[in-house]
Amino acid sequence: MKVLVIGSGGREHSLGMKISESTRVESLFFAPGNAGTNVLGKNIDIQANDVEGLLKFALDEKIDLTVVGPEDPLCSGIVDIFEEKGLRIFGPDKKCSYFEKSKSYTKEFLMKYDIPTGDYKEFTDSNLAKAELSQWSYPLVIKADGLAAGKGVAICNTISEGEEFISQVMDSKIFGESGDKIIFEEYLEGKETSIIALVSKDTILPLETAKDYKKVYENNKGPNTGGMGSFSPSNEIDKEMMDKIYSRVLNPFMDGIKEEGMNYRGIIFVGIMIVKGDPYVLEFNVRFGDPETQSILARMENDIVDVMDSVIDEKLSETRLSWTDKTAMTVVLASGGYPASYQKGYEISGLDSLNEIKIIHGGTKSDDDKVLTNGGRVLNMVVLGDSIEDCRQKIYGQIDRVKFQDIYFRNDIGL
Repeated sequence: MKVLVIGSGGREHSLGMKISESTRVESLFFAPGNAGTNVLGKNIDIQANDVEGLLKFALDEKIDLTVVGPEDPLCSGIVDIFEEKGLRIFGPDKKCSYFEKSKSYTKEFLMKYDIPTGDYKEFTDSNLAKAELSQWSYPLVIKADGLAAGKGVAICNTISEGEEFISQVMDSKIFGESGDKIIFEEYLEGKETSIIALVSKDTILPLETAKDYKKVYENNKGPNTGGMGSFSPSNEIDKEMMDKIYSRVLNPFMDGIKEEGMNYRGIIFVGIMIVKGDPYVLEFNVRFGDPETQSILARMENDIVDVMDSVIDEKLSETRLSWTDKTAMTVVLASGGYPASYQKGYEISGLDSLNEIKIIHGGTKSDDDKVLTNGGRVLNMVVLGDSIEDCRQKIYGQIDRVKFQDIYFRNDIGL
């Protein structure tokens, strides 16, 4: 069969690597892909948000399965458009993708179906938002309502910080129309973790757990990023906690989407804060997380194409997932200056000098026989080990072998 993976980041390279293990797959395409995906299959010069271009390619090439990595095409309705043409595609439709497209929509859903989450209020006027900053406790979480590539969230410790972020988002439009609306959200103190689950018809099936590191600096300091590292399984979720997550989050979520008339087929990513032993939902995303996916898929023993087929065909209830007992860890190598401004086009060396470590490409591109930086999160070092500490020793013992100008990474992943 022919498979098309949409996207160009570490998540898409990781998905492609897992898909390539399937004996059913004969041809693998990436749109647009990166320097790593080009080794697995063929990169196609079509951007992930060019839905019409992707549709034409899938029809012309007779693609048997399309896998959507990033949120933009999902929120644009690519699944609806492909399915109207009889194409098989993995991901939720446009209606279901509102969970990621609008944070206020998610908060309304959580409140409606009694799923634990922090208090919130939404604003469409920057002056009104700034005037109410004095009415909230600090730290205060402020979020751009729409898509912002994981960067539209600020934890503000003072009123002046809140005013500055509101000005950037609503007045200066640093996230475009995604900042037309913002929400204030109660700051929850606890331990952050996530659940990524498959959803199809009446079935929700969580993948193995993972813990992600969102802040750019060590000790969880600095601005939010798309993620600087992860490990699986999460050390925050035991059986008792998982039972609570099912009863208080996952089961009410399934009841809610049924009540709302949603035919949800794909991935639901649940960001969770564990507060005094209880789970609270921070966010929903409608696609695989990055870099959680890199660690989770390193542990999966199933044929992922079979799993995706079971979701599309609404046979997920018949699927049993299998996992290695090993621990997996991912450390992101980023461009200096990320998540703000950074330079591209630096040559990367040392990729062939590693033992036991898989290199998952993110922001990279090929230039003849060279690999160059082409984004903020450039590479992912992924490894399996007997424990978190074993993984740390394997990665950090070799991390200096990979080099490019202004390289940056956190040294505390797993601590």
